[in-house]
This record gives sequence, C-alpha cells and structure tokens, in this order.
Amino acid sequence: MKFQNRSEAGQMLATKLAAYARRTDVVVLALPRGGVPVASSVAETLGAPLDVFLVRKLGVPGYKGLAMGAIASGGVRVINNDLVQLFRIPDAVIEEVTVRERQELERREHLYRGTRLTSSVRGRTVILVDDGLATGLSMRAAAMALRAQQPARIVIAVPVAAAATCEEFRREVDEVVCAFTPEPFSAIGLWYEDFSQTTDDEVRDLLERAARDHLIAIRRSA
Repeated sequence: MKFQNRSEAGQMLATKLAAYARRTDVVVLALPRGGVPVASSVAETLGAPLDVFLVRKLGVPGYKGLAMGAIASGGVRVINNDLVQLFRIPDAVIEEVTVRERQELERREHLYRGTRLTSSVRGRTVILVDDGLATGLSMRAAAMALRAQQPARIVIAVPVAAAATCEEFRREVDEVVCAFTPEPFSAIGLWYEDFSQTTDDEVRDLLERAARDHLIAIRRSA
C-alpha cells in the first residue's frame, strides 16, 4: 500500500488513535516539516490542539542524508556514537554542525510559531507525530526533550516505519503507534505517492489554521 500524500496518511493514522479523541488532556506535536501535514489531520480528527516540536538532524559533512545525531527544542542533543567512531568525526566538527543546525532550529521556531506561546505539555498526554520513522534519531531527540518537560504520557505516532525502529521506541516512551510497518522498509518516501517537500509557508498556514479552528471549537463548547 501507499499513502496518496501526508494528509491522507494522517487521516489513516488518526483511526489508530481514536482512544485519544475529544480529550482535553491531549496535545498533538508535529516534527517539522514533513510531520506537520500528518499531524494536522490527526489533530483535526481527534479534536486536539496542534503545535510543532522542532528537531534538526546533525548531518555528516560530505555524506548527504547520513545523520550523526540530532538536536531538539530544549537544548537536547542525541549523538550516534557508533557512527561518529566509524567515521572518526572530531568533536570540533560535531560542535560546528550543532551550532549551525541550532541557528536553523531557532529560525524555524520563530517562523512557525510567531508570537504564539509554546503549548504546555506538563501533565498532559503528548502525541508526537512525524511522517515516518527510519533511523528514529530525530524522534528520539524529541522524546528526550519532551520527557524533561514532564508530560503525563508520550505517544509516538507515525503512518509508516521500520518495524525494528518501532520496537526500539516501545522501551523509551509510553506508547508507539506505527500504522504500517512494511518489510523490507527501505525509505519513508517509498510509501507515499506524493512525498514532495513541505514548505515553511505550508507549515505556518497549517499551524495558524489549526490554532484558529481549535479556538472556535473551544468557544462553541463553552
């Protein structure tokens, strides 16, 4: 099977999360950029607020797509020590890449959220959404950063993932929902008809619309 696009993937994923619908303690956090269209569909279906939780992969210089780690909001950094040792990557290079990616993380934080306050997760159930899981480095950094903010429960939810990666996360968070775990997995993009890059403008528009719609829903229920 293939998802038509990220929005459709989110709609399917939401059916696996029906137990969290219409609960006031639930917040949906998306990993930008690709996770936002997925999470938007999930949040709309569940009637939950939507926000972003920013993560940046730390790429190995000269090897496009190969990540030696990741950073997340809250100052968390996760390093793949086995890969660092294999490629003999100096600490100075890791720090240089970290500084560059942290600047981009802060830029996106301002761009996506604007003047809106960060959603409080303390004591709440957080559904952390991306468009898929391959190595899981970005999601791991996000989960670690979230744990420090004391949520009641962390649920990782993705439309498609490597089965082994899903199993690894079951030991790290409270619940893992992987809607589709094909074998062989290969790459996330193979399981989408349209896997075009999500733009900053699309992310901002989806977040603004979700905030507006959720506020309207709250007013109607008051």
